[in-house]
Amino acid sequence: MEKVYILENLCCANCAAKIEAKLNDLPEVEKAVIVFPTRQLRLTAKNPDSLLPKMEQLARSVEPDVTIRSDKAAPQKEEKTYDLPEILIGAGFFLAGLVTGKLLPQLPIALILYVAGWLVLGRKVLMAAVTNLFRGHVLDENFLMSLATIGAFFIGEYPEAVGVMLFYRVGEYLEHRAVARSRSRIMEAVDLRPETVHLASGKDVPAESVRPGTLVVVRPGDRIPLDGRVVAGRSRIDTSPITGEPVPVSVGPGDAVTSGCVNTGSLLTVRTEKALSESMVTRILNTVENAAAGKPKIDRFITRFARIYTPVVVAVAVTVAVVPPLFLGNWHYWVYTALSFLVMSCPCALVLSIPLSFFCGIGAGGKQGILFKDGLTMEALAEIKAVALDKTGTITKGDFSVTRVSGSEEMLFLCACAECRSSHPVAVSITQYAKQQGIRSTDPEKLEELPGHGVRAWVKGQEILCGNEKLMQRFGITVPEQSGEKGTRVLVSVDGSYVGFVEISDAVKEGAVEAVSRLRHSGVAVAMITGDGEAAARNVASQVGIDRVYAGQLPEQKLQTLQSLRTEHNSVMFVGDGINDAPVLAGADVGGAMGTGTDAAIEAADVVFLTSDVEAIPEAVEIARQTKRISRQNVVLALGIKGVVMLLGLLGYASLWAAVFADSGVALLCVANAVRLLYKKRKNACEPNSPQL
Repeated sequence: MEKVYILENLCCANCAAKIEAKLNDLPEVEKAVIVFPTRQLRLTAKNPDSLLPKMEQLARSVEPDVTIRSDKAAPQKEEKTYDLPEILIGAGFFLAGLVTGKLLPQLPIALILYVAGWLVLGRKVLMAAVTNLFRGHVLDENFLMSLATIGAFFIGEYPEAVGVMLFYRVGEYLEHRAVARSRSRIMEAVDLRPETVHLASGKDVPAESVRPGTLVVVRPGDRIPLDGRVVAGRSRIDTSPITGEPVPVSVGPGDAVTSGCVNTGSLLTVRTEKALSESMVTRILNTVENAAAGKPKIDRFITRFARIYTPVVVAVAVTVAVVPPLFLGNWHYWVYTALSFLVMSCPCALVLSIPLSFFCGIGAGGKQGILFKDGLTMEALAEIKAVALDKTGTITKGDFSVTRVSGSEEMLFLCACAECRSSHPVAVSITQYAKQQGIRSTDPEKLEELPGHGVRAWVKGQEILCGNEKLMQRFGITVPEQSGEKGTRVLVSVDGSYVGFVEISDAVKEGAVEAVSRLRHSGVAVAMITGDGEAAARNVASQVGIDRVYAGQLPEQKLQTLQSLRTEHNSVMFVGDGINDAPVLAGADVGGAMGTGTDAAIEAADVVFLTSDVEAIPEAVEIARQTKRISRQNVVLALGIKGVVMLLGLLGYASLWAAVFADSGVALLCVANAVRLLYKKRKNACEPNSPQL
C-alpha cells in the first residue's frame, strides 16, 4: 500500500535525495519518493507505519532535525530557528572587524572580532558538520564549508573566512525563504477547498459534511464551495481561479457551476452534485500533489549526477591544493583556490532547481484547470509534434440536437425505443426530440449494444438496428446513397429493411478555431480521429481548420491510425472523452481527456482538461515546453557558473566570495527562474504557421 508522510524541518534538497536513496535501500520498502517542494514522502510498503521509527532514524542520519509525520496528522510546531538574528549579529562582528582592522591593524582586536563573528555565523554549520562526520558523512556540505573557512583562517584570509560564512548563511536563508514562499504560493493557488458552507436553511456547516443534492447559498464575493447546478438566481462568476480565463461567465437556473470559481454578482442558490472529496477543487489539489511525485528523466539524471559531482570536485580540490605547489610553489595561492572548490562542491542548486521547476509547472497548469499526471508527462508533452483530436465532446460541445428526420413517425418511435436506455449524447438527443414530438418511447424487449456501430434492439417483436453505415453493412442491409449530409446520421432498419435516418448536429466549441491555430503556430500538426461519418467529420474539421480527417474509426482502428501518425511525427498526443477513446488514450505518447468525459477516459489519460476547454490543449503544450526550457536553463546556469568560477579560480581571478555565489547565489537564481512559471498567463490566439499533416 502507498502512504504519504510529511518530512518536517527538511531544508536541503541534496539531503532529501540522500534520504530517498537510503529509504529505497530498505528491504521492506517497495518504493520511496521524496518531493522536496512539498516535503512529501510517498512510501509504498506492506505496512508503512511500522517502518516509521526506522525511517526517521535514517532521515536523521542525514539531516538531524527531520521528523516524519502522517500527511493526515496535525502538523507539529516547528522548532524556532534563529537564522536571521544570528546573521545580523555575525554581520555586526564582521563589519566591526573590518573597521578595527583598518584603524588598529597592529592589535589583535580585529582577529578576535572575526573569530567571534565566525563562531556566531558558523554555529549551526559546525555542529552539523561534527555530527555528520561521526555518522560517516565526510562530504557533507556543512563539513566542506567549515573546512573551507577554517582553511581561510590558517592562510591568513580572516575577512574572507568570516565573509564567506556570512554570504553562505545569507544565501541559504534567502533560498529557504524563496522555496517556502513558492511552495506556499502554489498550494494556496490550488487549494481552494472551503472550510464551511452556507446552507439555504441558514446554517453554516463543515464543507466535508455536505452531501450531493444539498441546497447551498453562494453570496456575492464568495467562492462556489462544491460542484453543482444553479437552481435560483442569476449572476456572473469569475472562473479564473480554475481556468485562468479572466472574462466572467453569466449563469442562471439550470447552469452547472464549478467549485473554486467566485460569484461576482448577486446571490445564487446551488444544488450540489458532488461531495467535497469529488469536487474540482479537491481534484486539482490532489493531482498537483500526486503529480509532483512523478519525477521526470532530467530530475533522475541530476540526482545520479549529484552523487558523482561532489566527490569529483573534492578530489579536484585536493589535487589543486597538493600537486601544483609541489612543482610551482606558492602554496598560499593553490590552497586558497582549492578552498574555493570545496565551497562549490555542494550540488544543492542542481538538485533543488529541477523538481521545483516541474512543481511550478504542474502548479501553473492546476491554476488553469490542466492536470498533469506527473513530470514525465510534462517532458513527453514538451516533445509532441502532432495532436490528434476526437470530434464529439472534444472539438464539439457534445450537445446534440435533431436537425432532420427522414422517415415515418413509426420509424422515429422505433428508433427512440431502441435508444432510450443509452446515455450516449446522440441517443439522448433522439429520445428527447421524440418526446417533444409527442412520441412516448417504451423500453425494448431486448437490447444489444455494438461499440463503434450502434445498437440492436427488439421492439414489439421487430428487430431494430440504429447506427452508422458499418452497422448496416455488418447485417447486410442496403442503404440508398446519402447526400447533403451536414451532421451525424443514425441509420434505422426494421427487420432487415432500411426505413430512414435521423440527422443530429453538434455545435463547435468556442475557442476551437483559436486552439487549432495556436497548435499549428507552435509547430504542432493537428488531425481529427473520430468514429463519426465522413461528411459530418469533414464539416466540423473545415470549421476549425483541420485538414486531415480520419472518420468512421472503430476503437481499434483509432489506435492503428495513431500508430501511423507516430511513424510520421515521432511523438503524438491524442485528446478524447469517450469510453471508446480509452485504448487510444493509453496507447498515445501523451493522452489527454476532457473533464466532462467518461471515467475510463480520464483514468487512461496523462493530462486532464477539467473545464473541457479546447484552448487548454495548446496551453498545456506551452506550459510543458516552458517548464522543460526552464529546467534546462537551471542546469546550464548552475553548472555553467560553477565551471566558470572554477576556471577563474585556477587563473587567480576568483575569490572565496565568488565561490559562495556559485553555490548559494546560483541556487537562489535557479529558484527565482523556476518560480516564473507561476506568473504565466494564457496567450492570445495567433495565426497558423506550421507544418500540415
